[in-house]
This record gives sequence, structure tokens and C-alpha cells, in this order.
Amino acid sequence: MATMAGYHLGWWNADGSKGGGSSGKFLRAALVFAAAGACGGDVGDAVLVAAAVELVHNFTLVHDDVMDGDATRRGRPTVWSVWGVDGAILLGDALHAAAVGILSELSDECVAIRAIARLQKSCLELCGGQFADCSLQGRLDVTVDDYLRMAAGKTAALTGCCCALGALAANADGETIAALEGFGRELGLAFQCVDDLIGIWGDPGVTGKPVGNDIARRKATLPVVAALNSRSDAAAELAALYQATVAMTACDVERAAALVEVAGGRRVAQRCADERMRAAIAALPDALRSPDLIALSQLICRRER
Repeated sequence: MATMAGYHLGWWNADGSKGGGSSGKFLRAALVFAAAGACGGDVGDAVLVAAAVELVHNFTLVHDDVMDGDATRRGRPTVWSVWGVDGAILLGDALHAAAVGILSELSDECVAIRAIARLQKSCLELCGGQFADCSLQGRLDVTVDDYLRMAAGKTAALTGCCCALGALAANADGETIAALEGFGRELGLAFQCVDDLIGIWGDPGVTGKPVGNDIARRKATLPVVAALNSRSDAAAELAALYQATVAMTACDVERAAALVEVAGGRRVAQRCADERMRAAIAALPDALRSPDLIALSQLICRRER
């Protein structure tokens, strides 16, 4: 189990030898630290919380790869493609359990209990959002609002939790914790919008995934949903490609990406990302608008992976 965990986290190779790969962006841990700092807390007090949310995030990635059938993550084979589905499911469960265990080690027992409760609530939301995402696949009648409701659980619940836990670690009051959670949730929606753009137009050399990966799997991501709702000729052709029963060729993927752009899907997703980023910052009282939180907001909307 430890070998699988270290491999997924980029610490070593599948055989346990030195080398490894990318460990990810650590954006969720950064949100914990930035939120704690914005509340005037000692970021050192937030280390355990940051570790816990990163473990939860990685448990979701391991399970996502199984559900999506993704064979590549961060430029190398996914856990399930190396150790099988059973091993990957168990690793995800173990990472989740480890996250709760870490929070139980917080020195303030009251803070520990509140932190665990918040984390588990966000995990329930996250699972509900992931289930909703599964239910959207294969449908052509999904609206942008449907998609954003799903993303609110799948992605925004955890980013909101990260900010709330950072504030909690800094002993902030309830109003401050709520404001930071609201900021994190809006930022999570912006993150998902950008993630969907990268899933179609991202550089494989940067993302570590094949070009047009989401389209090749006929995923109902925001740009695709927006394009299909445009009622244009491009939308009709895109719908035909998505309804086909044969695997998409490289030419099909390229054509579908072009159709999404022509139908306005790329523009809608980028506008949504920008709007959510502005909403995130607007959710913060002036006293909480720290340089670190603002910088993270901008980074999320300008990232390439």
C-alpha cells in the first residue's frame, strides 16, 4: 500500500526505486495556508490540515482515474493501470482514512473534532458531485446550470473546505470561516471551468495527459455542454460525434474541439471562470483580501495544468 501511495504522490517509481514523477500542484494545501495567513494565524499550525486536504484530494484522483478509465496521470501510468482496480480503490480509501487520522492529531481537541466534521461533510458533497458527474455522461440535454450544480459538489466543496479549515486552524470566528468557505467554493467553480478548458486544449507536455483527452472520452465538460446548448450547426455535428458508438479517432477529436470552439463553448467556459474568480474575491471582506489569496485566485485562472 505504501508503495502505491508513494508512486501516486510522485515520490518514487512503481518498484520503489528513486525517480518518481510530479507530485501535483498542491493548490489545496496552498489555500489552507493562505486562508490561515489571511486570518492572522501561524501557518505552521495549518501544516496537518494542509496535509489532510491533499490526501483527500489525492484519494479522489485515484478513484477518478478508475471511474474514467484514465491510464495516464502526471505523465505516467495511473495506479489502477499498474496495480489493478482493486488496489486503486483500496489506496483511495486508505488515503481518506489517513487524512482523518492526521486531523485527529491536532493539539486542540475541539479544533480537531470540528475539522474532521467539516472534512467529512465536504467528502460527502464531493461523492454526491462525482455521482452527478457520472449521471451527466452520455446525455445531450445537460444545461450549463446542471453542470455547475454538479461542479459545486465535485470540486467546489473541497476548495471551500480547504479555506474553512485554514481559518479554523487560525482560530477564526464563525463569520470569518464562512466568508473564506464562500471564497473557496467560488474559486473551486473557477478551477473546474479552467480544468475543462485544459482537458480539451491543454498541452500534453504540460498536463501529462493525451491531447483532447476529455473529448476522446466523450466527457460532458462545460465547453462541450455550452456548445451543445448553442443550437447551432456546429452543435448538431458535435452531437453526432458524441452519439457515435465507435471510438473517436485523432481526427474526430480535433474536429470536435474545433466544433466546440465554433459553437462558443470555449468562450462560455472562459467567461464563467473569470466570473467565478471575481465572485470569489467579492466574497471576501477587505480585511481578508490578502496578497496570497488574490495571487492564488489569479494563478488558478491562468494555469496550464
